[in-house]
Amino acid sequence: MGVGVFTPSMPANVLFPEKYQHGLGVIKSLGFEVVEGHITQSGVSEGYRTASPQDRADEFMRLIRNPKVHALVSTIGGNNSSSLIPFLDFDEIRESRKVICGYSDVTSLHLAILKHSGLRTFYGPAVMPSFGEWPTMLDYTKDSFLIATMNSDKAVREIKPPAVWSNHFREAKTDAWKTMARDYKPNPGWAVLRDGDIEGRLVLANLSTLCSNAGTDIFPDLENKILLVETMSGTAATEERLFRHLERMGVFDAISGLIVGKIEDYKTSGEPFSHDELILEIVGSEAKFPIVTGFDCSHTNPMLTLAEDCLISLSARTNTPAQFKVIEPMVAD
Repeated sequence: MGVGVFTPSMPANVLFPEKYQHGLGVIKSLGFEVVEGHITQSGVSEGYRTASPQDRADEFMRLIRNPKVHALVSTIGGNNSSSLIPFLDFDEIRESRKVICGYSDVTSLHLAILKHSGLRTFYGPAVMPSFGEWPTMLDYTKDSFLIATMNSDKAVREIKPPAVWSNHFREAKTDAWKTMARDYKPNPGWAVLRDGDIEGRLVLANLSTLCSNAGTDIFPDLENKILLVETMSGTAATEERLFRHLERMGVFDAISGLIVGKIEDYKTSGEPFSHDELILEIVGSEAKFPIVTGFDCSHTNPMLTLAEDCLISLSARTNTPAQFKVIEPMVAD
């Protein structure tokens, strides 16, 4: 089974080639054949991006058309995945029915493919930050990815949080990513800010990328959806701005549940309230839907893999870790 690697934005494979090659090696060790996109393999770079939007989209579509490729995984995120959208063939993407996986800035591609192809994609690991973990991919991340993308069992499946988690940044510009032991913290489970029991379809997005797509044709229909958002880094000021943006758009009047992922790098600046309290301030203390925070589908490690538009149930009780279940398989036979 072939895994195609595409680089829709940041040329991290060029900037950090050893970590990139390590990530490819881990994919191969799982029994997959690696098929690098031609742009990625060539090692070209235009500074903040690999190539023009047309060329990056062409790389993606060549992997879609390649019969040896069964899944596409992004190298990493960046800031400009949305530039590919006008040059993608969504009919071909729909007909290919291939697994497409990535996170962060790749949110724009997830939303576009969901909107224009009606195809589920996977908010999950990327080559360098996830498969490229040293000395190898974390078991929780690996198992979640393989089950989500390859298991068509129709049985209801409860997703449990990992026992430990990490937001330890290890610099890839030096050898720290492979010489410094990762620091872990006990995982208290997923916190409940508002009670509720719901069943619904999931929309997963990086928070800033979701907001950057406001007003475009790919901004998702969130009516009665369970929204899961996550942020790589931020402050109370930037988080307030982004969540307030969604509030002013009426998002919190439409959704049936809110899940917020752990933040990798959250910097405080003397504010007398927590991130959870800020969310309640914006979303509203009288919200009629459950709110869960500290979820492990984000830039932290390990990371869950979940499909856009998958049917899930969420049981949230204050002072008790939330329960999260997948009601249907994320892939079809």
